[in-house]
Amino acid sequence: MRLCALICAGLLATAAAAQTPTTKGTGAVLRTLDKVSGKVTDLTVPNGGATQVGRLTVALGECRYPPGNLQGEAYAWIDVLEPDRNRVFSGWMIASSPALNAMDHPRYDVWVLRCSNS
Repeated sequence: MRLCALICAGLLATAAAAQTPTTKGTGAVLRTLDKVSGKVTDLTVPNGGATQVGRLTVALGECRYPPGNLQGEAYAWIDVLEPDRNRVFSGWMIASSPALNAMDHPRYDVWVLRCSNS
């Protein structure tokens, strides 16, 4: 039993040490695509803010990035809701790998480009 506890404690310590420190941006730059019209739009959304994309509401929880690399591995918590408040997407999106956790909607695509600091 003690061996198991020691192994678990070691694994937890390793996982905590492996976490990369991050800096919180003031918002994020999101790119949207209307699949019907082909229109691409870049939107700047502040942390805690929301914007309309067609009939969808896109809300940004927060955007984080590695210190000194605002354009790099940014990731953002995004909630996307339809007018009837059905949740289309809720989770982290990673700017460098948007397909890892992509939004699935028949008309619109939304993904993170980078964090903003203004």
